Amino acid sequence: MTNTLFIASAEPCSGKSIISLGLVNMFLARAKNIAFFKPVINFDPLTEKDNDIQTIIEYFKLSLSYEDAFAFTRQEVMQHLENKTQGEMIETIIEKFKKLESENDFTIVEGSDFTGEGTAFEFDLNVQIAKNLGAPAVLVVSGEKRTTAQIVQAALHFLHSFEAKEIQVIAIVANKIAAEQVDDIRQLLAAQLPGEIILAVIQADKRLQNPTMKDIFTQLGGNLIFGQEFLANQVDNFVTGAMQVPNFLNHLKENVLIVTPGDRGDIIICCLQANQSTTYPKVAGIVLTAGSVPEAPVMRLIEGLQNVVPILCVKTGTFETTSQIASLKAQITPDNTKKILLAIETFNREMDLSGLEKRLVTYHSYILTPHMFQYQLEQWARKQRKHIVLCEGNEDRILKAVARLVAQDLVEITLLGNETEILASIKRLGLIIDPTKLNICDPAISNETAGFAETLYELRKQKNMTLQMAKDLMQDVSYFGTMMVYKGFADGMVSGAIHTTQHTIRPALQFIKTKPNISVVSSVFFMCLEDRVAVFGDCAVNPNPNAEQLAEIAISSADTSFRFGIEPRVAMLSYSSGTSGVGEEVEKVRKATEIVRKLRPDLKIEGPIQYDAAVDISVAKQKVPDSEVAGRASVLIFPDLNTGNNTYKAVQRETGALAIGPVLQGLNKPVNDLSRGCTVDDIVNTVIITAIQSQQA
Repeated sequence: MTNTLFIASAEPCSGKSIISLGLVNMFLARAKNIAFFKPVINFDPLTEKDNDIQTIIEYFKLSLSYEDAFAFTRQEVMQHLENKTQGEMIETIIEKFKKLESENDFTIVEGSDFTGEGTAFEFDLNVQIAKNLGAPAVLVVSGEKRTTAQIVQAALHFLHSFEAKEIQVIAIVANKIAAEQVDDIRQLLAAQLPGEIILAVIQADKRLQNPTMKDIFTQLGGNLIFGQEFLANQVDNFVTGAMQVPNFLNHLKENVLIVTPGDRGDIIICCLQANQSTTYPKVAGIVLTAGSVPEAPVMRLIEGLQNVVPILCVKTGTFETTSQIASLKAQITPDNTKKILLAIETFNREMDLSGLEKRLVTYHSYILTPHMFQYQLEQWARKQRKHIVLCEGNEDRILKAVARLVAQDLVEITLLGNETEILASIKRLGLIIDPTKLNICDPAISNETAGFAETLYELRKQKNMTLQMAKDLMQDVSYFGTMMVYKGFADGMVSGAIHTTQHTIRPALQFIKTKPNISVVSSVFFMCLEDRVAVFGDCAVNPNPNAEQLAEIAISSADTSFRFGIEPRVAMLSYSSGTSGVGEEVEKVRKATEIVRKLRPDLKIEGPIQYDAAVDISVAKQKVPDSEVAGRASVLIFPDLNTGNNTYKAVQRETGALAIGPVLQGLNKPVNDLSRGCTVDDIVNTVIITAIQSQQA
């Protein structure tokens, strides 16, 4: 089940506000606390507030501040794009959204408005936000000034664009549809949309689409001379008063706005009289142009009338004024209760409410994006702060990572090494690390070294280890750090930035040892691809596992995937898919797959399968049809170290993916290895993962 919906459009003025109002009203009847979130707004809130946010907060009296209901202004988004800091922007959006999500029962998220500069990037940005929030989408398509074929094509293209990014679409709303097109649109879309997608076709309603006199006043500015109490008058037409009165009267229509220079007293008096006449249409209001007002006798006449329509005086000329009015788009404002209620009534009438609720209950997101994954890691680490020892205390990348970890207060850190040298390196790098939050331990002079050596001797004397050998080994940072974990001085260890994998994990294999029923220590990489996180195993430890070992690696990797919030769908990789291939290596993978199915029937697994069929839906349909894993694999198990190590590095370098790991699995306590080519980000993430592993242990 989901407690979030993302409302998206691909164009300006699609009528998203109707859907937002309807959804908030719908969920307030089912839950106590509802939040409304608009990641990107158009204006600086100090100058102008977003109308949708303000309307929903005020009308529904939500316990939500305006500042919490958005993340960035359009200008701020453009600056992030120019500075190439879009990742930071998405992380901030996730953080603000998650805060709302934790405090409310349901959150409605509304995409941007497609106005002003930079509209070219907005579609992709909305898709990216929806995906990173893990939210299903309601897509809104406008039928205004479009043929039936164009509306259907726009709706299908919009749907396919979201599906291509693996975002589940729950409903499509075709809005502002001409009365004569409604039935055709409904039939054509119903025939071409997947059956599970809810379709709503909303007929154009001038009561919702057309502006009020208040909208006109807000847009044009100027001075309101008369009729403030009638600013709610709806404007359905407008006409320029530039002809003689008898001819002009023939151009009046219902709810008409008259635009005329202020010195045309004849037109003004004519309009006011027509509005009171039972034989002429209702006049919505009058706009006087060129900064001129009626002469004194006309003003005195108007002042003596009752129920005078709004009369507005503006400085712009008649042509410019009419152009502004023609381009004006109506909004549903907080004070226009009539329009708000009409919008909600329209939504309730046209939307399949029970069907929508059922889809939300059955919704399940299969995708975890890199930004969301890293956000979750940090939140999990904070829940139960753990103590991690880093063996390579004088390495520059380690120190830079420690500065970030300490600043974020994610873990407690102990660095191994010479304290004087470490402090000198911190100063040389210009890092700011609170000394009260950093432990430095030198194995050469530590009071614990002798006791650690004694423990190692007792553990390994049956393997012909002498006490002197144990004392010598305790001068090695990997042995010392691993013993800290073994004896409970630390919860986990990370090393490998300047040491080999074997140097890092040998002590752990000797005395931390493996968990019950685990015979193979293996590893995975969390591969943070462009829009998803995949688990690659084993790419660092086992050179050529047999079928039984490969099955154990697959099970361990699936369990690791699940523990870190990624639904395991396991692909056992080989050079052929299904039953098409023969050969010793293929048979090994086939046998390993059968072992996993027997031992863990709860796991979704496919094998043997090629990489392209495992991750690409279109290829999967050709090579492994009807598979619940093919095309959507999240855990990819390589047949040997040669294949796995080269593949993860190729994917990392060619796609720019962040590879977190190797994360070791199968040990009684967490010890993790770094690649010697690791970045500061790699170190930070590996330390956080080690802390989370120790929580689970």
